[in-house]
Amino acid sequence: MIKLFFAADQDIESAMEIRLEMLKIVNNLPPEYVFDKALTEASKEYFSCGNQTTVLAADSKNGKTVGCATMCYIEMMPTFSHPTGKRAHLMNVYTNMAYRRQGIACEMIQMLIQDAEKKGVTEISLDATDHGRPLYEKLGFQASRECMVLTLPLK
Repeated sequence: MIKLFFAADQDIESAMEIRLEMLKIVNNLPPEYVFDKALTEASKEYFSCGNQTTVLAADSKNGKTVGCATMCYIEMMPTFSHPTGKRAHLMNVYTNMAYRRQGIACEMIQMLIQDAEKKGVTEISLDATDHGRPLYEKLGFQASRECMVLTLPLK
């Protein structure tokens, strides 16, 4: 049986473990890859202090964390189409290969959407992989042509 729950401070290590597993899979990195300390420390800080909500999925038989999903909250100046100015970005949606096709990702996302609604969010964005796109479409997400992006280099 899989237990889904909102992550708390005591869950940071579990959240980090599953997030790093996800990053290795998504970026085709070898299992022994070691992440830069700056990335891991900044990620821990964000889990601890960032304006976000994370849902974790754990196998109740062995306690292993097998899935994660995070909603990051963004406040902007209110507009006519977004009168609260509250928006969100869904990211790090991942389920371990051995636990896929059981509805875990769908349930995690639905928990986060409900939480975002309670917080007055009027728009949720995400970056979808080809593999994840059908799930997001099933949940009502639509491709957007409204957004343009400028990526700035790190200095």
